[in-house]
Amino acid sequence: MASWLETLKRRAGQLKTESYALYLAYRDPRVPWYARAFAACVAAYAFSPIDLIPDPIPVLGYLDDLVLIPLGVSLALRMIPPPVMAECRARAQAELAAGKPVNWVAAAVIIVIWLALAGLLVKLAFDWFR
Repeated sequence: MASWLETLKRRAGQLKTESYALYLAYRDPRVPWYARAFAACVAAYAFSPIDLIPDPIPVLGYLDDLVLIPLGVSLALRMIPPPVMAECRARAQAELAAGKPVNWVAAAVIIVIWLALAGLLVKLAFDWFR
């Protein structure tokens, strides 16, 4: 049981480092534009303090953390040239040792999405009851 838990912790740490390396890679001009755009979205979502699906929602709340982020990281890594990722991984390990990054722009975007969905639901409910 302890080895399984240690493996899980190690993989979570690797995912955090990979996510931050993607953030660094999206800013690198050697990365193709489509890979930069995708990597920026994945990194923004991974480091956003607010999830698209809130964690208190049973099962679905952690689904994004367990499936969407690793899938996004995996896809983005395939689009970025390996030498660039190697440099970004090294920088990410050094910078993450200094502190945890938080992307407030991504948090604002997710809040806007939630508010837009709430507004849409209120409008649909109002139209339905009228």
